[in-house]
Amino acid sequence: MPPTTRYDREAIVEAAFEIAQEGGLSAISTRAVAKRLGCSVAPIYQNFATIEALVGEVVARVFAMSDELMAEQAGTNPFDTMGRASLAFARDYPALFREMALEPNPYMASYDQVEDSMLDVMASDPELADWTDDERRRLLLKMRIFQLGLSAMVANGHMPQWISDPSAVEQLLLETGEEIATAMRDRRKDEQ
Repeated sequence: MPPTTRYDREAIVEAAFEIAQEGGLSAISTRAVAKRLGCSVAPIYQNFATIEALVGEVVARVFAMSDELMAEQAGTNPFDTMGRASLAFARDYPALFREMALEPNPYMASYDQVEDSMLDVMASDPELADWTDDERRRLLLKMRIFQLGLSAMVANGHMPQWISDPSAVEQLLLETGEEIATAMRDRRKDEQ
């Protein structure tokens, strides 16, 4: 009789993560993980009470990975750093990006929470310190609309050939972000 192979939590999470990379979190099932590992579903249920618990572990891993991407970016400001991280995540993990950023899901913090924390960061920026909350909120929304759209284009492989190089896409992100901020600064001056 051949020896029994044991599948620990980490091996199961790794298999589930690989499945999520290919098809998103919704592709994770006990059968899919068991097939990936070459075992029955028993080891999965021995380590996780429910499939939701396993998906929760994968989500925690995705957020840790996202934090690492943020830390790796050499942005000159919060918009730059977040934009570069978003592009890297969309490029490297397109199925996860689509599911986490473009579809309603229980894993992401509400937009209001994200917005509040970003507005706090923006208020501490010397260039935005004298802006009203409404002005900063509007700038943030404009930046987020562009960044999310650009990241979605990257994740879906919809970037034109002439700008498909990752550094060129990042440059487009920075240029457009600066253009949005400059236009809002100019409008503020005109209104004062």
